[in-house]
Amino acid sequence: MKHKDTKNSRRAFLKKSVSGLAGIAILPSVMQRDVMAQEEQKLKKRKIITRTLGRTGLELPIVSLGVGNVQNPELVKAALDAGVKMLDTANSYGRGRNEEMIGEIIKGRPRDSFVIATKVTGAEDRRTGLFRKEATSEMFREKFETSLGRLGLDYVDILYIHSVVRKESVVYEPFLSAMLKLKKEGKVRFLGVSTHANEPEVIRAAAESKVHDVVLTAYNFRQPHVAEVEKAMAEAAKAGLGIVAMKTQAGVFWDPERQNQINMKAALKWALRKEYVHTSIPTMATFDQLEEDMSVMEELELTPVDKKDLQLGARLGVPGLYCRQCGECKTQCREDLDIPILMRSYMYVYGYRNLASAKEALASVDLPTAPCNGCGTCAVTCSMGFDVRAKIEDIARLQLVPDEFVV
Repeated sequence: MKHKDTKNSRRAFLKKSVSGLAGIAILPSVMQRDVMAQEEQKLKKRKIITRTLGRTGLELPIVSLGVGNVQNPELVKAALDAGVKMLDTANSYGRGRNEEMIGEIIKGRPRDSFVIATKVTGAEDRRTGLFRKEATSEMFREKFETSLGRLGLDYVDILYIHSVVRKESVVYEPFLSAMLKLKKEGKVRFLGVSTHANEPEVIRAAAESKVHDVVLTAYNFRQPHVAEVEKAMAEAAKAGLGIVAMKTQAGVFWDPERQNQINMKAALKWALRKEYVHTSIPTMATFDQLEEDMSVMEELELTPVDKKDLQLGARLGVPGLYCRQCGECKTQCREDLDIPILMRSYMYVYGYRNLASAKEALASVDLPTAPCNGCGTCAVTCSMGFDVRAKIEDIARLQLVPDEFVV
């Protein structure tokens, strides 16, 4: 099923829901309001499947909301009203604006009606995946306290060390020390790590740590190493860890021209078919996408059409936009470019149309204006089949766009 480009507003969403009724354009305004109210009530009554997030005991719908790419606060409100309970954000998203938006949205709502997860990281050596000496307990705590202030809360439900790729970083003592102290002070209920790469190692390290309660991991039908990811998740869930899946819809489109969209509903159903995936955090940018993602809970079984749609990339002969962040390319690049970050930026632009996140990612690496000019033939062979040089030359142009032009 494809997401349609519609006006990103609650009113447009509700109007669409009743557009099949004859004469909607000439209904009296009072009647229109009544019909839309009925449709909104129907959304609130949608079937909700819940699973327990490991030893946290949190009972969550299997569809939560990754707020990182969401610009419209009305969409987040609608998600909460429709039954979504957990909102996932991070200290770095939107340079703090994302947490501020959530803080305004949850103001006045009963504290037990929502679950907030945020993430903190910093001072990571991108070449080794290890934290540098600047990554101190004080730095971690300061960032978290800033997040808490933006959210307007006394505590968050889940605090992650963000974007971990090595087992050593899972148990990095300065960060664990800060997290355990925050938990003791009642500012955090549960601890965890998030990972976009080398997931099996990170997941197993989190389970073995006896400190972390939750792991947030990339998991989708396009991962070449998906069998190993699933094995690690099953082991961790058995050990009591809560498992949250992200990147479930694998880049949204098969092609940068955005002509062939991944079947988003099928991709999400695929990720939720395993009981040890306790919840997921797909990003929903429109009300249509909210409706579609919530409808997954009506029938989790993959249909023959779903299965066929998930093979569309192979039939088209295209590699898609999702980068598994394996890092194998780093040692191949003659210019020593941080290719995984560049590929993630490319996905943000062409998959999610999120130029702000892409530009922030680019700003985190020292990228020349013309990064590939010194090479004749690119030496990089991508495990996902990307034309790495073409993507780098394309995404590098974003650096030339002034920040004020990027929303």
